[in-house]
Amino acid sequence: MAPVQAQAVPVTTDSSIVPEKVRDGIDLQINGEHYRHTGDPQMPLLWYLRDVLRLTGTKYGGERGENGADLVLLDGKAVSAITQPLAKLADRQIVTVEGLAGNDGSLHPMQQAFVDEDAIGCGYCTPGWLIAAVDLLRRKPHPGDDDIDQLPNLCRCGCQTRVRRAIKRVAAGKAGQP
Repeated sequence: MAPVQAQAVPVTTDSSIVPEKVRDGIDLQINGEHYRHTGDPQMPLLWYLRDVLRLTGTKYGGERGENGADLVLLDGKAVSAITQPLAKLADRQIVTVEGLAGNDGSLHPMQQAFVDEDAIGCGYCTPGWLIAAVDLLRRKPHPGDDDIDQLPNLCRCGCQTRVRRAIKRVAAGKAGQP
């Protein structure tokens, strides 16, 4: 086999190449990462997450976020991503369902409890339930059934009983335990 010869690459000294200045935009903090949106400031967060960042865990749940499938944590509070224009989110902390897991890939206790209790069904509503449950436990560490019933999420697969058990499992500190 003949040896491969290196080819010289011509060096350009064209001084007419000028770097483009940093575009104005909206600085976002999503799952601990910095992003700059330079498009339409009225774009809903949901479409930015799904179509631009390809974070598809957050689901479309109607134009007003009426079924909870599109929930994200905004500064620690569950909000509908379809109702949040990017213009209102500069420098706020946004966490999606993808951001719940640890950097090492370990599951968040709520994610683990959903696995433990088989509270997943078809999976469409699961990300919203996870976000709503994390927010609920932040506000009320030991929720009762009435508190869980007030969550905005809908599940057409009938997993509500298992979701309730998963939330109570985390509240009792038993995620990942038999």
